[in-house]
Amino acid sequence: MMNFKRNGGKFLYCDNDNEVLDSFDKILLENDWYEKQVCCFDIGLEHKFSDFNLEYVKNSTASFFFATCEYLIADSGSILVSSNQLREKKLTELPDNFVILAATSQLVKSIGEGLKGIKEKNKNAIPSNITTIKDFEPQKEKDFLSYGSSSKNLYLLLLEDL
Repeated sequence: MMNFKRNGGKFLYCDNDNEVLDSFDKILLENDWYEKQVCCFDIGLEHKFSDFNLEYVKNSTASFFFATCEYLIADSGSILVSSNQLREKKLTELPDNFVILAATSQLVKSIGEGLKGIKEKNKNAIPSNITTIKDFEPQKEKDFLSYGSSSKNLYLLLLEDL
């Protein structure tokens, strides 16, 4: 999580589902996202967070993007996502603000471990559009080393499930 925070991510650790809902509520209040549009492709998230008076849409004009992830990559502090979360959208086609819900069981050491896990979980149909999100501060876009990557204002809701 230190690498994640070093990349500019905002991290909220939650012991249970009630803490996840409470932390999500605080994120909405902090950013004035109540009664706003949220881009979300996950019907499960829409149902779980249906009490928050949000309008779930499938376009990039929304206030924020809400999703799960494949894995959390420890050594780079990045988040591994695929078409399971993004559909066929590029990161640049999504809102600048992300809220990602993940569990501690999704934490792996390296991108290689994450890719291996995706392959094992999806033996019949490996998802396409596999990418990492690793820059969470807009000013990093000007950095030569992050050229071509898309910076996002990112909140990680991390649920303890081990």
